[in-house]
Amino acid sequence: MIRIARLAAAAVLAAAPVAAARAAEDGFAHIADAYVVKRDGRVLWAAAENARHAPASLTKMMTALLVLERGQLDEPVVVSRAAAREDGSRIGLRAGELLRARDLLAAAIMHSANDACRALADHSGPGFVARMNQRAFTLGLRNTHFVDPCGHDRPGQYSTAADLARLAEQVLQHAEYRSLASIDATTIRTLDSRRRFYLRNTNALIGHYPGAIGVKTGTTGMAGYCVIVAAERNGSRVIVVLLNSPRRWAVTPRLLDTAFATPL
Repeated sequence: MIRIARLAAAAVLAAAPVAAARAAEDGFAHIADAYVVKRDGRVLWAAAENARHAPASLTKMMTALLVLERGQLDEPVVVSRAAAREDGSRIGLRAGELLRARDLLAAAIMHSANDACRALADHSGPGFVARMNQRAFTLGLRNTHFVDPCGHDRPGQYSTAADLARLAEQVLQHAEYRSLASIDATTIRTLDSRRRFYLRNTNALIGHYPGAIGVKTGTTGMAGYCVIVAAERNGSRVIVVLLNSPRRWAVTPRLLDTAFATPL
């Protein structure tokens, strides 16, 4: 028994330096329930990156990706009744109104408007959520499943920090997305110009952190405060994914600065 106790103690002592080293490597403990920091496609730091979480409006990245891959951004979109009834973050669209797909995309990305997002999904035809899941599969997002195109808390809707980082990398390949996500504010209007909608980017770093690309924000009761931010500096790009991070706006600039300063 004494020998077994000594062996156990020795194992604990041997493991202690390893645990300490890992703790030293992860200088961002407790910043979020799950997070990933990538620079130029390489993971620098991560924690619980494969744990499934409610993705909130980070979901809208996949909706936007399908819309962008479909193209025809200048075509008119009729706001559906379902879209006009959407709750949560919205811009107040009315059923039957006509807007350009490009402008609805701006509202979904910048303002995280659920009514604009749903209008785009409905305009794309039946089976939109199934196409979201099929695209997730082709991208290798094995821990992601969508039930709703806008990011409402729904049973069976989940993703991970690792999967969302890969989705962000994919959607950022589209210049239209990068452009819209980087705008601090803009105005869109219905095609008859009777109504205008002022859009303000939900990403607090846009216009305040140099080189920031406000990929997507999200907040729901189940997901908490979430954000994906990308920034570019000296030809390098850093992507930060934070899931349920109450201090996301205080933490993200520090993560970005540290990632840019870290030798690869």
